[in-house]
Amino acid sequence: MAVSTVTPNRPAPVPAAAPPRRTRLFALPEMRWAALASVLFLLGLTAQLADAPDALRWALYLACYAAGGWEPGLAGLRALREKTLDVDLLMVVAAIGAAAIGQITDGALLIVIFATSGALEALATARTEDSIRGLLDLAPETATRVAADGREHTVAAADLEIGDVLIVRPGERIPADASVIGGGSDVDQATITGEPLPVPKTTGDEVFAGTINGTGMLRLRVDRRAADSVVARIAALVEEASRTKAATQLFIEKIEQRYSVGMVAVTLAVFAIPLLLGDSLERALLRAMTFMIVASPCAVVLATMPPLLAAIANAGRHGVLVKSAVVMEQLGTITRVAFDKTGTLTRGTPELVDIRALDPRVDDDELLRLAAAAEHPSEHPLATAIVRAADARGLRWDAVGEFTARPGHGVSALVGDRLVGVGAPAALLVGHGGEVDRVATAAVHDFQRRGHTAVVVTCAGAPIGVLAISDQPRAEAGAAVAATRVVTGTAPVLLTGDNRIAAERLAERLDLGDVQAELLPDGKVEAVRRLQADGAQVAVVGDGINDAPALAAAHVGIAMGGAGADLTLRAADAIVVRDDLTTVPAVINLSRRAHRIVVANLAIAATFIGVLVVWDLVGNLPLPLGVAGHEGSTIIVGLNGLRLLRESAWRRGT
Repeated sequence: MAVSTVTPNRPAPVPAAAPPRRTRLFALPEMRWAALASVLFLLGLTAQLADAPDALRWALYLACYAAGGWEPGLAGLRALREKTLDVDLLMVVAAIGAAAIGQITDGALLIVIFATSGALEALATARTEDSIRGLLDLAPETATRVAADGREHTVAAADLEIGDVLIVRPGERIPADASVIGGGSDVDQATITGEPLPVPKTTGDEVFAGTINGTGMLRLRVDRRAADSVVARIAALVEEASRTKAATQLFIEKIEQRYSVGMVAVTLAVFAIPLLLGDSLERALLRAMTFMIVASPCAVVLATMPPLLAAIANAGRHGVLVKSAVVMEQLGTITRVAFDKTGTLTRGTPELVDIRALDPRVDDDELLRLAAAAEHPSEHPLATAIVRAADARGLRWDAVGEFTARPGHGVSALVGDRLVGVGAPAALLVGHGGEVDRVATAAVHDFQRRGHTAVVVTCAGAPIGVLAISDQPRAEAGAAVAATRVVTGTAPVLLTGDNRIAAERLAERLDLGDVQAELLPDGKVEAVRRLQADGAQVAVVGDGINDAPALAAAHVGIAMGGAGADLTLRAADAIVVRDDLTTVPAVINLSRRAHRIVVANLAIAATFIGVLVVWDLVGNLPLPLGVAGHEGSTIIVGLNGLRLLRESAWRRGT
């Protein structure tokens, strides 16, 4: 009998979500002004080193003042109207004071530093907003709606109303949160739940906007409007959490407000009191400006930043991108780490982990060869795992015929002269009695209890074996979890949208603490907030869009480098570029070293400032000596902070 090979009905290509619109680097006015100020400062410094005329040098530096200082100065004046002393205004005043006593280079450098800082903050905010808009593009713009007379119409997904009936064909994205009222298919909903395998959907099941339909056709009834969909809620959660975290400041910035008020008050006193006691205006102004320079908080800020920036650079060399000094500082305060499962602790790719032949005439290799032959035409992830395992064993098979795929059930194909079926136990074990059925059912239950996905293989309708497929832990996951427990002093938490059995088995294998499974994105956020309410400083490590709200809500969000979603990378505060989990506890430990050096630097800077201030108040501190002492302390603490650039600083955290 001639056997014809039937080409399987492959799903249509999935339309890619439109890339999010990214704010260009110099589209923001803050970036343009900061760049102009930097260029003018460099030109002024070049003119100074080349002994150019003083008029040219001063003109370039004053232009730098204007370009970089007008915006923070204006913002500071507005804050002053609200009875708040903004540190940016104080820096502008200090820069003007430096120019007034001839130290215009120092003042211009201060302007550039603060202008650049403000520009980077504006860019980060704009990029986050771009990413949130990009998330909404996951859901398709159009949908196929079925009218009462049975005709199909293409409509805008945003115009769908609750109760509308839709048709979703193979390979299409689902346009709305809905219930299945007809048909069946496997739906890839990893973007929402993080589950590594497509989920069978039949009548009565719920589907989410933005998820991908498999090989079957679905008839749906819309349950929620576009604005209320799970995808829209993810975007809202990220935006809300990002706004909450925007107010986070460095430790030193928390005391800057009081320090600034006190410094201004003392500066005015240092100027006014000698003047009232008969001192000359020039001497009183010189003393006051000298005091402002030596007491300026910029020395303390610069004492804080070098160790944090050195730690950021060291982490970057080892594959961890930390987005800001604030994040690097907060990493050291983490007391609890929550890991996502799929793609974070596991590889995110299903693999064959066990084979159980039930027919004594069929050994493991023959069972796997038959299953791979039947599954070879299929594009299902389980089929890919089976075929990959057979290839690894060097098994070979001829082309099959009469291939049939039934979404949610499995496939069947004629392999040689045998009709082989591979698929879900619920579909393939129904209607067969006898001892073999009981053995097959027991094997299926055993695999499922161990957290695996069981796949039944039949020949002529009778079960001949069961395959176990599972998403395996990363090779370094155990070591990373153990190191995290040591660094934080608490057991890590597992937060996942996957099923509870698989989550609990992974937790047992890796010695995790609390396990919270079957969570939608808002459920992960609630879990993070419960941990925070208990007093924990929480870091969340994840890789998918469904993790983005939790990353944004955590004190520190860490995205694995394999995260393909732009929103996930934007919501994260740090990114593990090399996809190595052991870098998570290492960077936390590096942050704690940086904090210790920051404390030491603050003590050094405070000592220098204290000595210079007292000298200026009770004695007669020469201005050059005051500037030298102020800059000298900055150099000392800067060199101290640069120790964190050494390789040994990272190795101590691993």
